Amino acid sequence: MQMQTAGLQGPLGLAAQNKISQETSQENQGFQEVLLSALNKVNNNAAAAENASIDLAMGKSTELHQVMFAVEQADLALQLTIQIRNKVLEAYQEVMRMQV
Repeated sequence: MQMQTAGLQGPLGLAAQNKISQETSQENQGFQEVLLSALNKVNNNAAAAENASIDLAMGKSTELHQVMFAVEQADLALQLTIQIRNKVLEAYQEVMRMQV
């Protein structure tokens, strides 16, 4: 029997290979790089929301739904970041309470 490898050579195969290589590169990154990247994304969301709000207030933008979407996206990202920070602090405190 001959195996067909046409699926691996098509666009879906290339997309899967790209995803695997991205996951591998993320695994090679240290915790600090992943954390800084995530915090930068949260900061960028907040800056975009602030800029959209300023543009709306100055009359440059009339798309209220886009401004509200940007603000809500930034708010959710910040809430998630705070919850992750809280969980990390709880885990750290639990480790510190352990007796060796």
